[in-house]
Amino acid sequence: MAAQLPDMTAATLTAGAQDPLPSLVSAGRLRWQRIARALRLWVPGGILILLLFVCFVWPHIYSIPPGDSGSILAAGEPPFSPGHWLGTDPNGVDIFSMLVYGGQVSFEICLAVTAIGMIVGGVLGMTAGYFGSWVDPVLSRVFDVLIAFPALVLVLAIAEVLGPSEMHLIWALSFLSVPGFARIFRASTLVARQQPYITAARLSGTSNWKIIFKHILPNVLPGVVTFGLLFMGIIVIIEGAVDFLGLGIQIPQPSWGAMIAKGQNVLTAQPEYVLIPSIVLLIFVMSLNLLGDALRERWGVR
Repeated sequence: MAAQLPDMTAATLTAGAQDPLPSLVSAGRLRWQRIARALRLWVPGGILILLLFVCFVWPHIYSIPPGDSGSILAAGEPPFSPGHWLGTDPNGVDIFSMLVYGGQVSFEICLAVTAIGMIVGGVLGMTAGYFGSWVDPVLSRVFDVLIAFPALVLVLAIAEVLGPSEMHLIWALSFLSVPGFARIFRASTLVARQQPYITAARLSGTSNWKIIFKHILPNVLPGVVTFGLLFMGIIVIIEGAVDFLGLGIQIPQPSWGAMIAKGQNVLTAQPEYVLIPSIVLLIFVMSLNLLGDALRERWGVR
């Protein structure tokens, strides 16, 4: 009886090794993990594409009334009223129209500010990180001073000096975005310039600027893009706060922040006038953050 035990154990192990169930479970788990990773990327990306379509393409397909004028006869219409999907404000302006045209303003501001920050901050950051010497300490101290200054206070001060307008708000927020992008570019360049392929490019006689833009820039862009998406959400929130304080987009020009500021006067009687743009703003910012996190995970950015 004791002599038969090793044979039974070997047979059991052999049967377990040939059992396809664990491999099927593992394959199914991997498939669902791939689907989950794809959803994490495409769901927020799809929401952002949908918002872009509604704000910039929809007005050219269907006639939408201007977002800065309305009829007092249609004032205070509730949502799902005839001709007004989301109702109207106390001045008779269609809320959906203000969301569409206000979304255009928010998209323009966050894209312009991010582009300026990436271009100017990228040149300064890669210059400091690649050349070093006295350039790196000087630029780094300037970046530290700008970052240490309270962001909203700095933007409000610049907006107050320049005056309230969309273009002035873009320049004020761009002044805030440059040091953040510069530090990201600098840190990534410091790591990239130590790689063997950079040493090989130097020894082959390649110019410094060609090395920076041909070899270093493509390698630092994934981290910068993910940071840029997260930063766009911050820019939209700051833009809404500045509009709310009356130093950004001025009524009657629509913007999501201006709508929230304007709706606080009728919050009790018409709460949807504040809730609707707040929800849209929340969805926009969350989509940017989730898309940035998904890209950072896919690209392995730390």
